[in-house]
Amino acid sequence: MSAVSVLLSAAIGYLLGSVNFGYLYGRLFRGVDIRRLGSGNAGATNALRVFGKGPAAAVLLLDVGKAAAAVAFGRLVGAGEIWAPVAGGLAAVVGHNWPVFFRFRGGKGIASTIGAMASLSFVPTLVAGAVAIAVIALTRYVSVGSLVFVSLLPPLFWAMRRPSELVWASVATAVLAFVRHRQNLVRLRRGTEHRLGGKRGDVA
Repeated sequence: MSAVSVLLSAAIGYLLGSVNFGYLYGRLFRGVDIRRLGSGNAGATNALRVFGKGPAAAVLLLDVGKAAAAVAFGRLVGAGEIWAPVAGGLAAVVGHNWPVFFRFRGGKGIASTIGAMASLSFVPTLVAGAVAIAVIALTRYVSVGSLVFVSLLPPLFWAMRRPSELVWASVATAVLAFVRHRQNLVRLRRGTEHRLGGKRGDVA
């Protein structure tokens, strides 16, 4: 394992992840800070609540894309070394959650997790995503669907015999997601969590 390629991938991944498209859209096109509106987070679901379907779809795709780009960069500099793309993808999620460009106040990393994990191994990520979409459709809780998604990644990566490095990467993304969804878990326990289609929503 080349420490240089891993560190470089992590650094570039973090910087890519720190480019927060929900925040940028709000500032550039609406003159607002998305973190002061809706759920207070800077991600695709809050963009849907605050800005509407079109901007939210763009934010979602860009957040997925930046993490995928981080993995691609890791593959480029890693020259076949698996830890370089893994480091890039994980760092992109961290950057989205705690962006250096925006005072470390970002989103909850689910879209970036999709981009990173789908780029590292598409099939198990697709299966987890399909289940998560079904859960959201049934419950209208984006937070529940998001946590189901990340919870399914480790067992699916393991069951489908993906390399151990990818299994551990999926574990890491699940931990990051649960850390960022702490308040959602509290609201779910209290029965006060916001549903999709309500006045306020959570952000991925």
